[in-house]
Amino acid sequence: MSHWTSSVGAQKLARLLGSQRERETQGGRGTVTPLGGRRAPAYRSLADGIRLLVLEGRIPVAARLPAERELAAALSVSRTTVAAAYEALRSEGFLESRRGAGSWTAVPAGNPLPTRALDPLPPEAAGSVIDLGCATLPAPEPWLGRAVQGALEELPPYAATHGDYPAGLPALRQAIADRYTARGVPTMPQQIMITTGAMGAVAAICRLIAGRGERVAVDSPSYANVLQLMREAGARLVPVAMADGLGSWDLPAWRQVLRDAAPRMAYVIGDFHNPTGALATEEQRRQLVEAARAAGTLLVADETMADLCLEPGLELARPVCAFDPAGNAVITVGSASKSFWAGLRIGWVRAAPEVIRSLVAARAYADLGTPVLEQLAVNWLLTTEGWDAALDIRRTTMRESRDAVVAAVRRHLPEWEFTVPRGGLTLWVRTGGLSGSRIAEAGERLGVRVPSGPRFGVDGAFEGYVRLPFTVTGAVAEEAASRLAEAARLVASGATAAVEAPRTYVA
Repeated sequence: MSHWTSSVGAQKLARLLGSQRERETQGGRGTVTPLGGRRAPAYRSLADGIRLLVLEGRIPVAARLPAERELAAALSVSRTTVAAAYEALRSEGFLESRRGAGSWTAVPAGNPLPTRALDPLPPEAAGSVIDLGCATLPAPEPWLGRAVQGALEELPPYAATHGDYPAGLPALRQAIADRYTARGVPTMPQQIMITTGAMGAVAAICRLIAGRGERVAVDSPSYANVLQLMREAGARLVPVAMADGLGSWDLPAWRQVLRDAAPRMAYVIGDFHNPTGALATEEQRRQLVEAARAAGTLLVADETMADLCLEPGLELARPVCAFDPAGNAVITVGSASKSFWAGLRIGWVRAAPEVIRSLVAARAYADLGTPVLEQLAVNWLLTTEGWDAALDIRRTTMRESRDAVVAAVRRHLPEWEFTVPRGGLTLWVRTGGLSGSRIAEAGERLGVRVPSGPRFGVDGAFEGYVRLPFTVTGAVAEEAASRLAEAARLVASGATAAVEAPRTYVA
C-alpha cells in the first residue's frame, strides 16, 4: 500500500477515463472486443479503464475511489455497472474495500516493487549484454584528460593541508555560485555545498529534513534510485501524478497534495525529467514554488539534467530557485555526472546559508567530504572553456544517440508509444499493453538490459512502460531494438522458456 491515502473525486475520475478513451481512439486501437468481435460489457470496459489508470500511475495506489452512486452519476451509467466494475477490480487485486470505509486502489499481491538498484554492468560484460539500464555515457575526451592534468597542477597547495573540506573547496563553491549568478540567480559561495554526486546531495538533504516517518511528495514517475534512497531512509512517499500525457507537472494535483498531505519535503525534476524527459514551463515553476511556500514544504529541485538540452535554439525557463533566490523554500541539487562524466562523482547543493551550515555540520557523521582531486578537475572545467566545450560534445553525441534509438524502436516496435524529449537522457516508452517487467526479464536473457516502469513508481505503477536511455547508436541501437522486439514477442506469446543470450554484438 502507498504510504499516503489520497482521494479521486467522481468528476476527476470521469475526466481521466474520458481522456484515456480519447487517447486509445487516436492511437487506432478503439474498443477492445475480446469475444468474437462483440463489444466488451460496460462494466468490463470501466474496470479495464480504472485498472489501466492505476498501472500507468495516473491514479496513485491507495487512492480512495468515489462511491458507486457518485461515479455512476458522473459517467451517466447505472450504479449496477459501477458496482460490477468495482467487484471485478476487487477480484483481480486492483481494489480493496472495507465496509464503512470505502474502496481504494491497490496492486495485486505477488507483484513486488522492484528493489534492485539500477547499477551499471561491469565493463567486462559489455561484450555479451547491451546495457540500457543506466543513463550514463563515457567521458567527453579530450576534456577529462585535460581537466585531470589541470587538477594535478593545482593540487600541491591543497596537498600541504589536511585535505578535509566538508563544505567543498572554496574555489569550486565560488565557481558554481558564479554559474548560478550568470543564469540570473545571484548566489554566494556560502549558499553552495559540494557533495559526492547528486545522490550524496539528496541523501544529505533527506537526513537533515525528512527523517523517518516524514512525508515526502514526489513526481510519479520519478528517478528510481532517489525513490529507493528515500524508502530506505524511512520516508513516507506521496506520489503526485504528472499531467495527462506525462508532459508536465499537474499543478492542481500538486496543490491538493501539498494542502492535504502537508509533506515536509517535495522532490521534483523540472529540467528534462527522468524518466519522461518532460520540461516544466517557467509559469509552472513559479506556481509550484508558491504552492510549496504556502504549504510550508521545502521544495528540492533536481537539476542534474538541466544542461542537456538537445534542441538548438530552445528557450529554457529560469531555474526553479530563481523564484526563491534566497534558498529558504527551494533547495537545488546539481551534478557533473550527467553533464560531463559520472566517474567524477561531483554534485552540489544550493540553499540558504543557514541550511548549508546545517548540512555541513551533519556531514561529519556521513562521508566527511568529497575527494579534492575530483573537485579540482571540475573547477578547472568550470573556470576554463572546458565545461562548455565538453557540453557541446555531449549534446552532439546525445542528439545522434536519441535519434538513432527513436528510429530503431519505431522500426522494430511500431506499436510502442513515446514522446521524443527535447533534452535529457531517457525515452519513456509505453509497451503496447505488455508488461514492462516481463519484457525486462526476457530482454536480459536475450542480451539487452532495460529497467521496467515499476522501478520509477512508488507502489508498482507503470507496469506498461520501460525506460530507454540514449547511450547507444548505430548498429548497437538497431541490435538493442531487435532484441527488445524479440523479448516483446516472447511476452506476447506467453513463452517462458529460457533463451541463450548472444555472446557478441556489432559495435
